Amino acid sequence: MSKTVLYARVSTIDQTLDHQRTQAEKAGFVIDEVIADHGVSGVTTRLVDRPEGKRLYDRLRHGDVLVVRWVDRLGRNYEDVTDAIRHFMRQGVIVKTVINGMTFDGATADPIQQAVRDALIAFMAATAQAQAEATKAAQRAGIEAKKGDPKTYPGKKPSYDRKAFGQVVDMLALGKGASEISKTTGLTRQTVLRIRDNQAGAEAALARWNI
Repeated sequence: MSKTVLYARVSTIDQTLDHQRTQAEKAGFVIDEVIADHGVSGVTTRLVDRPEGKRLYDRLRHGDVLVVRWVDRLGRNYEDVTDAIRHFMRQGVIVKTVINGMTFDGATADPIQQAVRDALIAFMAATAQAQAEATKAAQRAGIEAKKGDPKTYPGKKPSYDRKAFGQVVDMLALGKGASEISKTTGLTRQTVLRIRDNQAGAEAALARWNI
């Protein structure tokens, strides 16, 4: 007997397996089995390389239905998504999405229908990758913005406290060398040199960390 398998990929704490199954059932799917990967990236890990994703290649047979919330659950890389869908279609598996109710069936022999189907697969796979790249770009932009705000991104915590900083400054004023200061304060020579070369920056770092 044919079966309907829901594949879910839960990559963040904001996503849940129950939510994806509930969505599928509300869309009218009767799910016989759920296969899910947790904490797996759709960008860097192919479906066939995921702990549970690779089970789909063993479990699905001709006439079975593979349900996914959207194609991005299969992956967020153009080649990975298109390869996976085409593999299942060649095996006689029907791939369906909950969002937009798309159906990808390899049974059609009409060349026009095949062309439309393949173009749609390519478009949706490309959209999944584009969305992933846009998300990464937004994350990078957010990190850069935080770096410009010392209140939210104070930088690396200094390896010295205000007392040690004061010792270094005082000894520098007396003409002491970096090696001697390092030995006296217990700080590394590189730290002493950084303070010597940028005392204002070193003091500002202490202020940002409230040290």
